[in-house]
Amino acid sequence: MKITGIETYPVRIPLKPARRMISALGQHVESKFLIVRVLTDAGIEGVGEATVTPRWSGETVWGAQSMVDRVLAPAVIGLDPHDIEGLERQMERFCIHNWFAKSAIEMACWDIQGKAAGKPVYELLGGACRPLAIRCRFSIGAYPPERTRQRATELIAEGFTTLKVKVGTKPAEDIERVRIVREVAGPGPDMVIDANCGWDAATAIAACKELEDCNVGLFEQPTPDGDYAAIAEVRRSIKPLVMADDMCFNLVHAKELIRNEGCDVISIYPGKNGGIHRSKVIVEYAAQHGIACSIGSNLEWDIGTAAMCHLAVACPNLQLEKFPGDILGPDYHEFSIAKNPLSIKGPIVTITDRPGLGVDVDWDVIKKNLI
Repeated sequence: MKITGIETYPVRIPLKPARRMISALGQHVESKFLIVRVLTDAGIEGVGEATVTPRWSGETVWGAQSMVDRVLAPAVIGLDPHDIEGLERQMERFCIHNWFAKSAIEMACWDIQGKAAGKPVYELLGGACRPLAIRCRFSIGAYPPERTRQRATELIAEGFTTLKVKVGTKPAEDIERVRIVREVAGPGPDMVIDANCGWDAATAIAACKELEDCNVGLFEQPTPDGDYAAIAEVRRSIKPLVMADDMCFNLVHAKELIRNEGCDVISIYPGKNGGIHRSKVIVEYAAQHGIACSIGSNLEWDIGTAAMCHLAVACPNLQLEKFPGDILGPDYHEFSIAKNPLSIKGPIVTITDRPGLGVDVDWDVIKKNLI
C-alpha cells in the first residue's frame, strides 16, 4: 500500500461559552485546527487532526497547512502508511519540530492501518490494558471568583472526582481561586493546579506552600519551558507531585526531565509529541525509569481525541486511574466534525472497537466551516 495524496482542511469551531478557557496563556474562545485526509492506492483513506495553538506550541493553522501541503506531503507520498518509523524519519529529513502537523499525518496512517486490518488502533498498539471508557478530570480556567464557584459547583454535580485549576497568573488571585474550588468541592475530590509555565520557581514554591491546607495533590508545569533546573527546584521544595507538560514535546525533553529529576509525572499526547508512536516511546521510556505518565489536551476535536484514547487504552504506564487526563475536547465545542461523535458523559469519554480511529468525518460540516 502507498500514500497517493494528502488533502488539508483548515477549520474554525467556537467553544461553548461556559467552557471557554482562560489560563496563563490567555483566553481560548475558538479552535482553529487542521484536518488532514491521507489517500492511498488501496482506496483506503485515513484522517488526522493538527490541534494547533500558537501561544502554546507555536504552530498556526495556516502554517500547519502550508507545512503539510508544501513540505510534508511531497516528502511522504509514495511511502507505505504501515511503516510509521520510516514515515517519521522522512518527515524529520524535511523539517524539525512542527509536531502537530506531523502528528496529523501520522495518526491518519494509523487510521489507515486499522481500517485495512479491520482492527481498532489500540489493538495495533498492543491491545487494551484498560476499559474503553476513560474517566477524566476537568480544567477550571483562571476565572473570577464567582464564575469559579459556579463552575466548580457544576462540575461536582456532573460527577467529576478530579478538578484542575488554572494558575500561573497573579498569585493572589490564583490562590483565591484554588481555595474557592476546594471549599466548593469539599475534602474528597483530588485537586491539580496548572501554571502553564506562568511562574518562576520562587513564585511557584511560595504559592504552593500557601496552599498546603488545600491538599493539592499534583502541580502541573509550574515553571517556564526549557528550565529543567527550575522545575527540579520546585519538585524538591513542595509536597505535591510535579507533572511536566508544556516542556516535554519529544523523547529528548523527557530524558532531560528525568535526568534532572524534574518531575514525578509526564503529560503526553499524540499532537504534542508528533504522533501516536512517538508518544508511546516516551511513555515506555518513562516506565523504565519509574516515572508515571498522564495525558494532556489541546482541546482536540473527535479525531485527535480518539487518537489520545486509543493510546491511553493500550499503554499501561499512562496511569489515568491515578492521574486522570484531559480527553474531553470535543465537549468544549459548539458542534462536532464527526458523523459519529465520541461518547462523552460528564467525566467519562468512551471509544468504540470500530476499525482505525473509529471516527467518520462529516465532510459537509468541514467544508461549511473552512477558514
